Amino acid sequence: MARRKKIYEGKAKILYEGPEPGTIVQYFKDDATAFNAEKRDVIEGKGVLNNRLSEFFMTGLNSVGVPTHFIRRLNMREQLVRSCEIIPLEIIVRNYAAGSLSKRLGIEEGTQLPRPIVEYCFKDDALGDPLVTEEHIAAFGWATQQDMDDVLSLALRVNDFMSGVMLAVGIRLVDFKIEIGRVYDGDFQRLVIADEISPDSCRLWDIETGQKLDKDVFRRDLGSLTDAYSEVARRLGVLPKNSATVSKPTLIN
Repeated sequence: MARRKKIYEGKAKILYEGPEPGTIVQYFKDDATAFNAEKRDVIEGKGVLNNRLSEFFMTGLNSVGVPTHFIRRLNMREQLVRSCEIIPLEIIVRNYAAGSLSKRLGIEEGTQLPRPIVEYCFKDDALGDPLVTEEHIAAFGWATQQDMDDVLSLALRVNDFMSGVMLAVGIRLVDFKIEIGRVYDGDFQRLVIADEISPDSCRLWDIETGQKLDKDVFRRDLGSLTDAYSEVARRLGVLPKNSATVSKPTLIN
C-alpha cells in the first residue's frame, strides 16, 4: 500500500487517509500504555492480535445488525474503516465490579452487578478522561438526547453480543469501553461503533480460574500480555488452537 497522509496518532493506533473519500486506514501499533500513558512499553505482536480480534468483533456486530465503522481488514496491522465524527465520550459498560468502579464505590472486585451499568467519560487525555453525567453531555452539547438514547441502546446491544460470544469460550466479560461516531448519508445521520474492540478495551477473565486475559496483565505486571491476548484469539478461533504462543503470532487468514 502506498504511503498515505497521517491524520492522527494515538497511544495504540495511527490513522491515515483512506484510498477513497470517506475512508480511513487504521494501523494498530505494538505500544502498550496504562494509567493515562504513565506506564508504557512496546509488546511485539500486540498490534497484530488487536487488529485481528477487533476485526472479529466488528464483523460479528455488523452481522447481527449493530452498525460499525469497520469495512475490511487490509493486512496484518491495518484495516479500512469509514470516516466518522467521533462523539467525545468513552462509553463504559460494566457487568462486574472492577477497576475504578471498585475503588470509587468500595465494591469488591469481581462482584456481579445487579444489571449492566453504563458510564460515560469525557475523552481528554490531559484531564484523565473524567467521568461525566448525561447532564454534562447535554449542557456542553457533546451529544443530543436522541444521540444518548441511541448510544445507550447500542452499548447494551454490544454488551449482549460480546457477553454471549465470550461466555461460549469460557471467558467472562467483566466490562468494556467503546467509542461511537456519527456517519452521514446526505442529510441523514446514524451512529456506529468506532475505534476498536479488543482486549485493550475490555476486561476478560477466565470463568473457571479468574485468570485475567486483558490489559490488566500489563497494568498489574501479571505476566505476558501477548500470551493473554493469544489465548483469547485461540479460544475465538482467530489463532489455531494448537499453536504455541510466539512473539510474532501466526494468524488464520
